[in-house]
Amino acid sequence: MGATKGKLYSKVIKEITVAARLGGGEPSGNARLRVALAAAREANIPKDTIERAVKKGTGELEGENYEEVTYEGYGPGGVAILVECLTDNRNRTAADMRSTFSAYGGNLGAEGAVAWMFQKKGVISVKYGPSEDQLMEQAIDAGAEDVIMLGDEGAEVRTAAADLHTVAGRLQESGLPLGQQRWVFLPQNTVALDVDTAKKLLKLLDALEESDDVQNVHGNYEIEDAMLDSLLQ
Repeated sequence: MGATKGKLYSKVIKEITVAARLGGGEPSGNARLRVALAAAREANIPKDTIERAVKKGTGELEGENYEEVTYEGYGPGGVAILVECLTDNRNRTAADMRSTFSAYGGNLGAEGAVAWMFQKKGVISVKYGPSEDQLMEQAIDAGAEDVIMLGDEGAEVRTAAADLHTVAGRLQESGLPLGQQRWVFLPQNTVALDVDTAKKLLKLLDALEESDDVQNVHGNYEIEDAMLDSLLQ
């Protein structure tokens, strides 16, 4: 298994374990677990691995006790950053976050420093399907808030955080080929970056993503597509 695939597996398995611990092991009554299980299927994680993760969450098997912690800070250019973590050692993770922010031109803030700049939303990936107008109509009828077309990559359907699973279920019933379902923190406003600042920010984001404790990283930055393509080459 490659390093990238292994990291994805680890993130999804952690999320399944925590979701089962907080809401029980039955997906029918646990929306967070349903989303985590959908992510596991999308990542082709073996069924027995998924079942062990659920049992660790419910206490049927022994496992680590992960805690949810969100860190807030600023990156280069004043970009606001939210880092969602699952950790079995808050002190270790806090020290890791502080040193990573500092090493890449940012600074870790206090709780509440930037969270107000974001809104939690549900996001459903649609692999392909109808035209933009048809998809928009189906999505709105299903209870979605918006649809973002992504060209050859399909589209993203955005929902209120509480409506993610309901909307996904309705879209699935209509025959749409759905991909990943997840919750994200979307910025209410974005900061446009020049190439030098964007380069520094991407290094910080990559370093944060490398941490084993990090599940998701969100920022309120805006980088032009052409600039991003050149930086990622």
